[in-house]
Amino acid sequence: MFTLLGTDPSSKARRGRLVTRHGTIETPIFMPVGTQGSVKSVSPQELTDLQAQIILGNTYHLFVRPGMEVMRHFGGLHAFMQWNGPILTDSGGFQVFSLAKLRRITEEGVHFQNHLDGSPMFLGPREAMETQATLGSDICMLFDECPPWPCEREYAADSLARTLRWAAVCKEVPTPGLKFGIVQGATWADLRRESAEALVQIGFDGYAIGGVSVGEPEVEMMRAVENAEPFLPADKPRYAMGLGTPPQMVEMVARGVDMFDCVLPTRIARNGTAFTARGTINLKNAPFTFDKGPIEDGCTCPACRTFSRGYLRHLVKSEEILGLRLISLHNLHFYLQLMAKVRATIEAGTFAEFRREFVSNYKPWNTPEGASG
Repeated sequence: MFTLLGTDPSSKARRGRLVTRHGTIETPIFMPVGTQGSVKSVSPQELTDLQAQIILGNTYHLFVRPGMEVMRHFGGLHAFMQWNGPILTDSGGFQVFSLAKLRRITEEGVHFQNHLDGSPMFLGPREAMETQATLGSDICMLFDECPPWPCEREYAADSLARTLRWAAVCKEVPTPGLKFGIVQGATWADLRRESAEALVQIGFDGYAIGGVSVGEPEVEMMRAVENAEPFLPADKPRYAMGLGTPPQMVEMVARGVDMFDCVLPTRIARNGTAFTARGTINLKNAPFTFDKGPIEDGCTCPACRTFSRGYLRHLVKSEEILGLRLISLHNLHFYLQLMAKVRATIEAGTFAEFRREFVSNYKPWNTPEGASG
């Protein structure tokens, strides 16, 4: 299951190991997002080459398309997409509340019109867990309601109470994989504590901190983690959902978080933007036209080993698919290697120094010498 291998004396950073049916995950870890059974523009073999340990799929999207009849026919998501490593699936709750055209919440679940054709559908805690069982998920997230930001306290409290009732139902549904509870409570510290303590009482294999990265200021995002973490067991993995930028992940590690997922590496790659240790650069910018250097000196990703910034700029400006693929590979490599460095520095007892240097040097938009940001 989960083994805590070490801690950092300067913070709450942890080094751990999580064992699943499809492999062992070294934490802290970043999980590339494969919402619809595919990490955008990247093949499973390329993910393996990048040393991705686990990827994320989404119950809502796969429930809507291709549907569970197809998944049963192919024997689950691993066989369908030819990925042999661990898969975590979100419950679909966030997408029901953010994408569905119309929705009606009941005690049993949510009636909604799907975002593709408006056809009526239903997803509740039991259905969400049964769907994840069909997918063959190694880590199944409970079905929850993610309240919007901002929201009234009364709404947050009612939503939390319903999510906790759903959590009890989710616990009862058999799944082949591990089950993670999701701490909600919006921006209220007492609700976060209530949620964490109630979920621990029910008993899950790990715990996620949800309702973050939904538009709130970064200080509120950090506070949500700080308000939940003290009430989560040290011998279970902790997952901050939908996060985040590189410095946000480092800061979340320092607050005791073990697992992360985020669409940013592939999303901004499609706009020609690449991550570096000093911030992002936009390869569309004209000063890169004659640049013979790699995206980042010393990077060993497939793009940096072979291609220049000038060539990548040409691909992006020409709307060639190879450009967004190469930048996606670079960005995923950057995120995965960042977590590898975090693990190494926790083990070496140098995480505090690494954290301080990395966060202080990272700027949202990097302007290398000779280029305009």
